[in-house]
Amino acid sequence: MLTKRNLYVLVFVIAVIGLLVVQYQYLRVGLGLARAQFSDKIDKARQNITSELAEVNSLTYTLGNTIRKDTSELRIGLDSLEKASQYYLNDYISYQLNVSGIDAPFSYTLYSRDSITYLSSVRSHLKAEDKLTYPIEIEGYLPELLKKEVILEIGFEDLNKYFLGQIRGLIIPGLLFLLMIVIVVVWVLRSFYLQRSINTTTNDFINNLTHELKTPVFSIGLATKILEKDVPDNKKAVVQLIRTESDRLKKHIEKVLELASMESGKKLLRFQTFDFRPDLKRICEGFAILAQHEAIAFEYELGEGPYNIRAEKFHLENVIGNLLENARKYSDDPKVTLTAQTQKGWLLVHISDNGQGIAKEDIKKIFSKYYRVKNGDVHKVKGYGLGLYYVQKIIKMHRGRISVKSELGEGTTFMLSLKLTKNG
Repeated sequence: MLTKRNLYVLVFVIAVIGLLVVQYQYLRVGLGLARAQFSDKIDKARQNITSELAEVNSLTYTLGNTIRKDTSELRIGLDSLEKASQYYLNDYISYQLNVSGIDAPFSYTLYSRDSITYLSSVRSHLKAEDKLTYPIEIEGYLPELLKKEVILEIGFEDLNKYFLGQIRGLIIPGLLFLLMIVIVVVWVLRSFYLQRSINTTTNDFINNLTHELKTPVFSIGLATKILEKDVPDNKKAVVQLIRTESDRLKKHIEKVLELASMESGKKLLRFQTFDFRPDLKRICEGFAILAQHEAIAFEYELGEGPYNIRAEKFHLENVIGNLLENARKYSDDPKVTLTAQTQKGWLLVHISDNGQGIAKEDIKKIFSKYYRVKNGDVHKVKGYGLGLYYVQKIIKMHRGRISVKSELGEGTTFMLSLKLTKNG
């Protein structure tokens, strides 16, 4: 079975291979352009050599005497003359190639049509399949002097290295950038899986800890039930306080376990299709009773139904209750409003308050795990920063949307959008 980790690795390997293939294709194109440029440059050098060797000058005069082995007008021996001509012609060809933009190693031979070799370069000149040779037919002075056709053949070997050297400005940076991408991606993947391992270990620790806490909490709750029967009237308030705080701690433990189960993928939501309007109305009526006892101004308006959705009833009710509870807690003189309506295939639920509001820089963070908006250096309302994280996670698991509209000092509105079923 292909795991998510193996899928990431596979995609990464395919991407690297793809980049290498693209790099190779660019290399082939670059080599083709380099060869075409080389052909243009060699043609230019051949034209210059042909035009200059056609005239009578010091080079052609020296070559003519060397070919005829005539030292009568010179004060040097024949061997010295041949050696001088050899280097003289080599320097001349090198100069013409450099002028044309070619600095590749070369060799040459000067011969006639009847296969008589007159002069060769110090570097051995071989005609082979792996060599490129460019014959230049000499015109003018030398052919007229010898009464036969004279050919100057220039040869190059191992031009691939030369061509690669010409485009190394493309190859080396490309390989370096590819290497950098590989290193960065490997580092990111390694950090990702290391962080994931740490998160898994942390969640396991939290799970074990909370499970261990459930036993003493249960024992405290059981003990308070027993004490309630025989405790004097003046002590019942204390026992009731212990029981109330024990129940509150139990709810926190259950919430942490619920979130840990969802994050690990062990907790699967059981979706069903139902009309959410009666449940939403029941939640609002229950909150209205609480609002009446705590002097909270609460109003709700539910549009015409039904609100047929596919959802997990328990968690969706918790989402609404959580948002209503936040609206109550974060207002000094709470005024809470809930409205619900259907629009274009969506169920829209808005929950508004008149609280202190949320700064723009905090709106992007309020759904992060453990994040809480601060009032200076203190938190006015106690909590763990899990409520809104839980809300967003549940809404996302329902494939819905949640957004926030808030201004400092002007209250906050949470907007939920849930997709209605076809018959909704």
